[in-house]
Amino acid sequence: MKIRDILAEGKTTLSFEVFPPKTADNYRSVEEAALEIAKIGPAFMSVTYGAGGGTSQYTVQIASTIQKAARVTPLAHLTCVSSTRQRVKEILTELKENQIENVLALRGDIPEGGPLAHDYQYASQLIYDVKQAGDFCIGAACYPEGHVESANKTQDILHLKEKVEAGCDFVTTQMFFDNNILYNYLYRIREKGITVPVIAGIMPVTNVKQIHRICKMSGTYLPSRFKAIVDRFGDNPAAMKQAGIAYATEQIIDLIANGVNGIHVYSMNKPDVAARIKESLSQIVG
Repeated sequence: MKIRDILAEGKTTLSFEVFPPKTADNYRSVEEAALEIAKIGPAFMSVTYGAGGGTSQYTVQIASTIQKAARVTPLAHLTCVSSTRQRVKEILTELKENQIENVLALRGDIPEGGPLAHDYQYASQLIYDVKQAGDFCIGAACYPEGHVESANKTQDILHLKEKVEAGCDFVTTQMFFDNNILYNYLYRIREKGITVPVIAGIMPVTNVKQIHRICKMSGTYLPSRFKAIVDRFGDNPAAMKQAGIAYATEQIIDLIANGVNGIHVYSMNKPDVAARIKESLSQIVG
C-alpha cells in the first residue's frame, strides 16, 4: 500500500524505523528485531540505507521481508550523495521487483573526504529521478530546526519546497525534543504553500551515548526539562531508558492532541522500546 493513501485516510498513524546490518553475520538478528516490531501493527515501517549505499542490499531484503512475512507496508530509504544515476536506477529496479512502492529519498551525509560520486548534489534531484522511474510513493526529510548545512531556516524551507515540487508526497521530520519547534515550523511551511503531510519524527533516547551522537550530528535543541532527565538518570541505564520512553510518549500524546496525525518513531531496532510506546498509546492510536 502506498503511504500517501494511508495518510489520506486522516487517521492517526504510528510507524517505526529499523536499520539494516553492516555485515551479513548480523542480518538474522536485525531481521528478527524488525519482525518483532512489525508484530505490534505499525502503519508502516521504514528501513534505512547506509552511507554510500553500503547496506542497500539489506535494505531491500528487510523491506521485502517486512512486507511479505509480516504484511506491513515498508518504506525503503534511498540516499544519493555517493551514488551514480545508474546505481540509483538499479536499486529502483530491485524495489520494483520486490513490489516495494514507497521510497524515502534522501541526499545522505557526505562522507569524510567528499562524496564517492557526483551525479547528485541535492535530494530534490533524486526525488525527480524516482518520480520518473515509476509509480513510487515518495517521501522526503524535513528539518524543523533547519538543516545543519543551510545558511538559515528560510533557505532550508525553500529547499523543502524544491523537494515537493520535484514530486515528494509526504515529509518526515528530523528528531526534535520540543514540540513548539514543530508547531512553529508547520506554520511557516504552510505559509509558504507547502501542503504535503508532515510526519513527526520522534526519538526515544534510552542512553546517554545517543544524546552525544544526536548533538554532534544535528545540533538538535535539548530543552531544560529533557536535560534534567539526563542529569538525573543518565548514570542509571534502566532508569534512563524508562524516562526516555516516557518523555517520547508524552511528546507523541501532545502532538496528536494538537492535530499532528503522523508519528514516526526512530526505534533503533529495539522491539521492547517500540512495544512500550505502542502500549502506552493503545487507546489513542488504533
